[in-house]
Amino acid sequence: MKTNTRGQFQTPHPPDQTTVRPYGDSMGDGAVQLSFTLPVTDGVKARAAAKALCEKMGLQDINLAHSVPIAPGFTLFIIYARTDLSIDPETFSATGLDLPDWSREEIESRVERLRRPLVVVGACTGSDAHTVGLDAILNMKGCYGEYGLERYKGFEVHNLGAQVPNTRLIQKALEVRADAILVSQMVTQKEIHRINLHDLITRVQAASFPNNPLLVVGGARIRYEQALEWGFDAGFGPGTTPRQVAAFLVERLAKA
Repeated sequence: MKTNTRGQFQTPHPPDQTTVRPYGDSMGDGAVQLSFTLPVTDGVKARAAAKALCEKMGLQDINLAHSVPIAPGFTLFIIYARTDLSIDPETFSATGLDLPDWSREEIESRVERLRRPLVVVGACTGSDAHTVGLDAILNMKGCYGEYGLERYKGFEVHNLGAQVPNTRLIQKALEVRADAILVSQMVTQKEIHRINLHDLITRVQAASFPNNPLLVVGGARIRYEQALEWGFDAGFGPGTTPRQVAAFLVERLAKA
């Protein structure tokens, strides 16, 4: 991808340079932005502490752009700074999903070849009441300009909503012979999502499913590698679209 810098188009880095550095106003300037919360009351000392923390991180040219109290004794800071660190993207490996870029029509065509509906059951389980992510994927309205799975031909979607016990989600999946179970976890304080997801996996393994439904977890703090470690078939984080989830389900089920 080319970047316009002061009217001149430049490549991300010269052909003879393998390392890259964060980009802000000009190529290789090392500009970064970060935000964090400290359990301190906003004030001169609190701002000095925030800048000192950034110095300990090795950042330079630190500019505290914003600080705001978010609760008694807690302050959110937004920092602009610079780093001299660089990285060679070719020196490390990464795991993740390389999803096919299928249109909704292509996905629907592939579902039709299965000669049966693709049954999806989803819920926010445990004490989690945040259905925004789940509804963005399942509800007909969708998100990011894309329709949700309820709008897809050939998909049979059961959205159970929020604060659903894991036992009820599994019971529903058994009842409708679900091809996929989608669970959304947005609340992560004190690792409550880990506890709830571990309970779900344990119960799914103990259940007598006549088939082997795909298990998918999504949420603001969910990583693909993490989801696999917990026993899920995939994990989707922020920015996921309904079409990406649909493509994953169809591709996996076509191979089954």
